[in-house]
Amino acid sequence: MAKSTTTEARKKDTREKIELGGLIVKAGLRYEKRSLLLGLLLDAAKRIRGDETEKARLAAIGAEAFGNDGE
Repeated sequence: MAKSTTTEARKKDTREKIELGGLIVKAGLRYEKRSLLLGLLLDAAKRIRGDETEKARLAAIGAEAFGNDGE
């Protein structure tokens, strides 16, 4: 039973990583260097910490991008 739980957790983790990679592609950043992508994400994480206005602004941009694809 522990093995199946571990397997399911690994599958869930893998699926989540694939979905996150899809966000990079959707943002048009597929061919950027990994160091740039990490820098963008770290900078954004720092900017949204404690800033609900910035979080809401970025969430609206993302929601609009998903809406344009019907997702």
